[in-house]
Amino acid sequence: MIYTCTLNPAIDLFVDVNALEPFIVNRTNTEDYQANGKTINISLILKKMGIENTALGFIGGFTGRYINEELQDHGIQTDFIEIDGITRINTFVRAGEKEYKIVNKGPTIKKDKQQQLIDKLDSIPVGSILFISGSLPKGISDDIYIEIAKIAKEHDLKLILDISSRKLLECLPFSPYLIKPNKEELGYLFNKEDLLEEDIYYYAKTLLKMGTQNVLVSLGEDGAIFLSNERCLRVTSPKGIVVNTACAGDAFLASFVGKQLSGASLEEALTYASATGASTAFSMGLSDFKDVEELCKVVKLDDLDLIIK
Repeated sequence: MIYTCTLNPAIDLFVDVNALEPFIVNRTNTEDYQANGKTINISLILKKMGIENTALGFIGGFTGRYINEELQDHGIQTDFIEIDGITRINTFVRAGEKEYKIVNKGPTIKKDKQQQLIDKLDSIPVGSILFISGSLPKGISDDIYIEIAKIAKEHDLKLILDISSRKLLECLPFSPYLIKPNKEELGYLFNKEDLLEEDIYYYAKTLLKMGTQNVLVSLGEDGAIFLSNERCLRVTSPKGIVVNTACAGDAFLASFVGKQLSGASLEEALTYASATGASTAFSMGLSDFKDVEELCKVVKLDDLDLIIK
C-alpha cells in the first residue's frame, strides 16, 4: 500500500497578470485553484498514473474540506486528521517573465493532534510505501521526522523523504528508502554554497554512507542525478516555456517512484520523471501527461556508475 502524508497542506491559487504594480488594483488574466501540499501533489500524480494511494495529514476549516473533497473527487482515499483553524491558501503570481510566490505558515497543530498522526502512521501495514514531504505547520518540531523514520524502520516501510530540514541527517541511520534534496538543500545540509557538479556527487555519496538507500538530487532545468550504492545516473530536463515551478519537483518524484512501481527500469523511470517534471513546469498546475511521451524523446540520460566506485 502507498501512503502520502502532508503535514501542512494548502490551497494554491495560481494567477497571471500583465504586470504586478504596487498601490493599485492588479486584475488577473487567469486564475486556478488547486488542492496542494507537496505530498498531495504526489497523491494526485500517482492517481493519474493509475496507482492507488491514501492521503494522510492535517486539514482544517472550509479550505481543508475543499482539499479533502478534491482528492476524493479524483478517486484518492483520504484519512486526514481534522484540526482547529483554517488550512492555508498560497498565491503564485506570474507577471510577465517574473514569478512571485506568496506562501503562508498555516494553522498551529496541537499536541494531541500530533499524537493522533503518529498513532496513525504507526498503524500503516508492514512493507508499505510512505511519502513525507513539504513544510511543517506551526506547533510541530522537525524532530517529528526522526520519530517517523523510527516508525518506518520498525515497520519495514519504504520511507521517501523530500524535506529541507537538517533533521534529515538524523533520519539517515534509520535507512530511508529514498531522499530527494534539490541542489540548494543538499548544500544546506552540509553548510556549503554554490555546489559544483563534483560536489553534488560527493555529498550525495556521503548521504549514502550515512544510511539512506537511494538519493535523487533534483537540479531544476538542469535535470537530476540519481545515486545508490550500485548505480549513478544523470538525466537532462526538456526545455520549454516555464509557467509554474511550484509543483514540478513533486511531479518528478511521484512519477519516478510510480513508473518503477509499474515495472519500468531505473533508466526508464528517471527519463519519464524528468519529462513529467518539465511538463508540470510548462503547465499552470500538475501535468496532464499529454506531452510527457514527446518530452521523453528529448531527455538525455548518462550512465555514470564509475562515480560510485
